[in-house]
Amino acid sequence: MNKTLALYRAGLGLIALRVLDDTVLQPPPGTSFLDHPLSAIVPLVALALAAVRFRPWLALVFGVLGIAAGVDGAYYLRGPEDVTGLVAIGAGLGLIGVATAGWWRSRRRRVLKAIGAVALLFFVIAPMGFGYVTGHVARDFVPENHLGVPTENVRFESSDGLMLDGWYVPSRNGAAIIVFAGRKGPQAQARMLARHGYGVLLFDRRGEGRSEGQPNSWGWNGERDVKGAIAFLKRRGIDRIGGIGLSVGGEMLLETAAETRELDAVVSDGAGSRSMKENPGDAFALIGLGMRDLGVAVALGHGPPPDLDGLVARIQQPALLIAAPNSPNGERLNRDYARGSRAQLWEIPEAKHTGGIKARPAEYERRVVGFFDDAL
Repeated sequence: MNKTLALYRAGLGLIALRVLDDTVLQPPPGTSFLDHPLSAIVPLVALALAAVRFRPWLALVFGVLGIAAGVDGAYYLRGPEDVTGLVAIGAGLGLIGVATAGWWRSRRRRVLKAIGAVALLFFVIAPMGFGYVTGHVARDFVPENHLGVPTENVRFESSDGLMLDGWYVPSRNGAAIIVFAGRKGPQAQARMLARHGYGVLLFDRRGEGRSEGQPNSWGWNGERDVKGAIAFLKRRGIDRIGGIGLSVGGEMLLETAAETRELDAVVSDGAGSRSMKENPGDAFALIGLGMRDLGVAVALGHGPPPDLDGLVARIQQPALLIAAPNSPNGERLNRDYARGSRAQLWEIPEAKHTGGIKARPAEYERRVVGFFDDAL
């Protein structure tokens, strides 16, 4: 048992080293440990408490989470700065091995322990690890520009001081549209709007491409990027500003519109849910979603954003919700978001997630451009 305990503690120590490296020694560009101290304190305290005594189930938990903590190092693999990520993956695999050996040596209730381990892995550890990974990994390159019109390379600050990198198509009609999120997915919408004379701003959200900050796939705190984009356009002399967002980009634009009247009109295409609070479901599904949110919260050092249902009801500006209700991405929730609000809802049953522009290109252009023409 002494050898097992030593291996167990060594594995936990190597994972703690990765956490320290990721949050204190080499935090994401534009951030510091003081910006999100809980993202270091919570996992380090948990690792220290777990090290007091060996338990196979704890070795399994921190083994999987150790692998999750190292995924971004393996994903980016830019140089020596990511070595601790690879070390954490190795330590995680070692802890899973120690857990398996511990259970195998204990002959009593072997089958029940195996069933419990699978349930723990499926409902708790895997969702939490997934959430942690999505709070660390994002696209790290700038996609090719296929807009087909002259663009400017621009940089501006988010409302909390991160430098964001993007492209700007100057306005020909005095109005501009923020096309969000990122510079890859929404280029078709950007080309469409540019053809009609609108200024178009596309940029990489925090932690993506060349933009600073901690990435996260769920858009928590992403409204701060949008507010920075609004300020950038106003400095360019643009007073009529709209936004169109795809998937999580739509969710972030809806939150922004609920918080500030400086966004004059918003189109949300493919919004779903950002946290457990917005997801109806049975108890088992909610457990998994809650664990996922916990993983994201640990990665980012703060809790989830407000419920979209309540946010959409607060929007006073013109808003258009576009949804593919038969897609598996939660777009059916737009019916709940539209109910009791001023927002219009346009459903496209045959479309895939954010695929309305492909399913009905002519109608999509007519509806979206017409919406902005009326609102702006």
